[in-house]
Amino acid sequence: METGLWAFGVAVVSFAITAVVGKFLIPFLHRLNFGQTILEDGPKWHKNKQGTPTMGGIMFIIGMVIATTAGVLLYAMNHGGLDSVSRFVFVGLLFALMNGGIGFIDDYVKVVKKRNLGLTAIQKLVLQFLAAAIYLFLMYLCKDNTEIIVPFVGYVDLGFFYYIIMAIVLVGIVNAVNLTDGIDGLDGSITFFACLFMMLIANVLGDHGVNVLYAAAGAGGCLGFLVWNFHPAKCFMGDTGSLFLGGLVCSMAFAMDMQLLLLLIALTYLLEMFSVMLQVSYFKLTHGKRIFKMSPIHHHFEMCGWSEMKIVCVFSAFTAICGLIALLLVIFGVVR
Repeated sequence: METGLWAFGVAVVSFAITAVVGKFLIPFLHRLNFGQTILEDGPKWHKNKQGTPTMGGIMFIIGMVIATTAGVLLYAMNHGGLDSVSRFVFVGLLFALMNGGIGFIDDYVKVVKKRNLGLTAIQKLVLQFLAAAIYLFLMYLCKDNTEIIVPFVGYVDLGFFYYIIMAIVLVGIVNAVNLTDGIDGLDGSITFFACLFMMLIANVLGDHGVNVLYAAAGAGGCLGFLVWNFHPAKCFMGDTGSLFLGGLVCSMAFAMDMQLLLLLIALTYLLEMFSVMLQVSYFKLTHGKRIFKMSPIHHHFEMCGWSEMKIVCVFSAFTAICGLIALLLVIFGVVR
């Protein structure tokens, strides 16, 4: 009950700061003329979104960082001081900020050049793998542990391969979250449910109190952003926001040693990424044929006539179902 009250307080603070910052940030971005350039090969009706301020992810980055830092420090002061789990949270927050920084550079290049091209794919990947390497090194310093929890099996030690595999997982999911940001409210809504179920899982595990607060800050910040991003969006999160959210979701799971469970909770993001990979591969192999009308797959459903609101609701519900399954696996001890 006590942890729940702390989590509620942190979520409210994150929501409030994010929503209030948006009130001032959006006019500021308008004055700087930091508007989104819409891709030529995207859905034609997205052209009316041209010029909508981007880099709005800054508002929930501020909200989540302040709420997480204040919540964890105050919680630690009332529960015997900072412990190793608290350090995992701050290392995770640093990882999210590093990815947000990469996104900020990418957005800045796009805005200054007034075209929807920022960092090259290679530049992004190099920076993202560097961020993942720094994160894994810091986690190694906090806890020299190369084990992961496998359902129905228990702990499995991957040894040195742990770092290679986990770097690929981290970069893959961060990019998957980035690809999911394509229509109003989609990434924020999906990430809200991902954070919500991470919070519930951390609460069930019992000894991860600060992780509950970390996830609560993420959920609150996403809701605060949706005040401005829900259809019709007054602001986009940009790569600044989507890459930060990718790092956030990953670091929550890693702090709880739930790396495999992350793949289930993040399944919606991964399906978005795989739809792009399948589309590109099939297009090249068949010299021009397509599996989907457009990728990522949320655009396919748009081309099929689904409204943005319907896509957000269905994708969010699917994420909630995946999160519920993950929660039940933890409750019944399949993954502990």
